[in-house]
Amino acid sequence: NRIQKWILGAMTGTTIAGDSGGIAGTNSTEFYQPSGIVLDSSNGIYITDTSNNRVQYWSNGAVSGTTVAGIQGSAGSANNLLTDPFGIALDSSSGTLYIVDQSNSRVMSYLSGASSGTVVAGGNGLGTGSTQLNYPVGLYFDSSSNSLIIANAGSNNIVRWVIGATNWVLIAGSSTGTSGSSSELLNYPVGVTLDSLGNLYVADRDNHRIQLFLAGQTNGTTIVGVSGQSGSNDTFLYKPCAVILDSQRNLYVADTYNNRVQQFIRY
Repeated sequence: NRIQKWILGAMTGTTIAGDSGGIAGTNSTEFYQPSGIVLDSSNGIYITDTSNNRVQYWSNGAVSGTTVAGIQGSAGSANNLLTDPFGIALDSSSGTLYIVDQSNSRVMSYLSGASSGTVVAGGNGLGTGSTQLNYPVGLYFDSSSNSLIIANAGSNNIVRWVIGATNWVLIAGSSTGTSGSSSELLNYPVGVTLDSLGNLYVADRDNHRIQLFLAGQTNGTTIVGVSGQSGSNDTFLYKPCAVILDSQRNLYVADTYNNRVQQFIRY
């Protein structure tokens, strides 16, 4: 129930948001199961405070947050409400926030300063159809195509939803929701990011691996972990949940059940 900052090579982290002891809560200094973060150009942090059904913004150095989406403790499907928000992305050019509203099977967009959002993906009930989402988790905004890359975990696929479109296009995994461990399939993918070449990196959680899909390809390559095997040494992952790249394309993985973040030098 906190956000930590770790300098590369450091042995300890610093709590920069939330209770340093990890206590859950509902006030402006606390979180209850925070799940996603994204930074703005001022190093302020937007945080999906999942079980409080809100998104909090902490400016750089702040000691408390401000609610910028959702209403504390109020779940619902109205456009000013969220239910279990997870992934989050920011269009830095416009300040628009994109929020995975998981239990409403949709992604919401919030213009900067808005108190209510707009459905930009899903919102047609939970399902495997191309107008629906199925327990979406991770999210990445691709500015080059003005689209959202969505880890559609319940359907075991990664989809692209162009802003303004009424349906998604499959980019990895099964179009029908089939899970698997082959190079073409995924098993509850939850984290997703792109590099500058358009290559896709997926935290394939229940296969305990990170899959790389080269731009335009539907066959992935395991670049971290061993497919179908969990473990705690440097070769293995245990239900990885998030991935991010730095400017040199080094990969960082939230190795969730091992309670660690792993760095992997550029593939």
